[in-house]
Amino acid sequence: MLFLLSPAKTLDFDTPVPAQLPCTEPAFTAQAAQLIEVLRRKPPQEIASLMGLSDKLAALNVARYQAWQPQCTKSACRQALLAFNGDVYEGLQAHSLDAADLAWAQQHLVILSGLYGVLRPLDGMQPYRLEMGTSLATAAGANLYQFWGTRIADYLNAALQEQEPAALSSPGREAQGHAERTVVNLASQEYFKAVDRKALRARVIDCVFEDFKGGSYKIISFYAKRARGLMARYAITQRLTTPAGLEGFALEGYAFAPAASVPERLVFRRTQPGAHT
Repeated sequence: MLFLLSPAKTLDFDTPVPAQLPCTEPAFTAQAAQLIEVLRRKPPQEIASLMGLSDKLAALNVARYQAWQPQCTKSACRQALLAFNGDVYEGLQAHSLDAADLAWAQQHLVILSGLYGVLRPLDGMQPYRLEMGTSLATAAGANLYQFWGTRIADYLNAALQEQEPAALSSPGREAQGHAERTVVNLASQEYFKAVDRKALRARVIDCVFEDFKGGSYKIISFYAKRARGLMARYAITQRLTTPAGLEGFALEGYAFAPAASVPERLVFRRTQPGAHT
């Protein structure tokens, strides 16, 4: 089972990380380099218009593109799970995970990325800004969805297949072929759209987080993002390997709502938005 997350716009390359923490190489460094070359040809004004950035942020990211290198040095890189710092990652609290947690996450968690395609938690990344929905034209097409094509789905298929020998050797488990492969989507639609569903050979489960407000349950973006990070943390610390394990999630007041759920869309609700327990 694999868990998918979106990246974050906010980055943290300042908080110290353990010196002994491994830093692995992303799977699609060559493709990232191709995108960097396209971005390097664009002036700050075009980057600002393309990404909806202020002049200051555009200049910052132009400098990042110029500094980016295919071979990431230790001083320039940071493990992806510790580099992102948005609402999702506030919920995940990766800096408090121990080495065993991070090692498990490395095999079961995937961060989707406009620049890198996919990032495992310990993959070294350099600072960048390139959202998946950006209409960046390349030789492959008019946007990043066309650039990545089936690569991300193919990667997920291979990663799920690699998990099978260990999973099938566990007590009480029997070979079930592709039916056993599951992707738990905790990413936004903008990012999950980069996964070619026709090429993906796995069951997809969406986790939905709703808060009670104004007389009904609804998705409140800020809380839902944080809850995705909480679910990822729960999966890591509980070592979840089956969909049934997701139903036990009960952090910060959320609880599984079976009446509102279907097998491919699990709903978690709480009655007091923002209540941390």
